[in-house]
Amino acid sequence: MARVFTIPVAPKSVRTRRERSSDPRYVEGQKLLVEAMRYLAQSDPVSNRGAIELLSEHVRTRFRMTDSPLA
Repeated sequence: MARVFTIPVAPKSVRTRRERSSDPRYVEGQKLLVEAMRYLAQSDPVSNRGAIELLSEHVRTRFRMTDSPLA
């Protein structure tokens, strides 16, 4: 009959974490979207509501939630 040996391995307690750094182009793009929303809201908030919602969705998430690879 065969024997099975289990060798326990201790988990690494010290994990090296990379320091997060934001992409300056992404941050600048988000600022540009916010400025565009402000401009649209000042000019005519009622008729530009759809455009403001679209830009707002881009500011909240990296991609629009309505984007789909199937569409």
